[in-house]
Amino acid sequence: MKKQNKLEKVTLVLRRVKIALVSMVLMMSLMTNTVLAASPLDTINSLSDFIFAAIKAIGLILLGFGIVQIGLSLKSHDASQRANGFLTFFGGVIIAFAKDILDMIM
Repeated sequence: MKKQNKLEKVTLVLRRVKIALVSMVLMMSLMTNTVLAASPLDTINSLSDFIFAAIKAIGLILLGFGIVQIGLSLKSHDASQRANGFLTFFGGVIIAFAKDILDMIM
């Protein structure tokens, strides 16, 4: 009797596993959605926009730092610091508007 009881338990467990696997296979095959991929050109354009946004942020940081340097040089009457401040300021302007400059050239 014990062997038959164990065999029935194992059979019951195997049936449940079989039902679970069959139901998972049916769900995975019947509940699928069609996914359309974006064109590669759109992906490259969005990556380009992201990179230029990061470059613009760096340019704006340099622009602000240049303004601070110019202000400090005016307070201390240091000509070399003033020159560095203006170079940093104009470099930040060029970096911040690099995309617009390239768009105007092209």
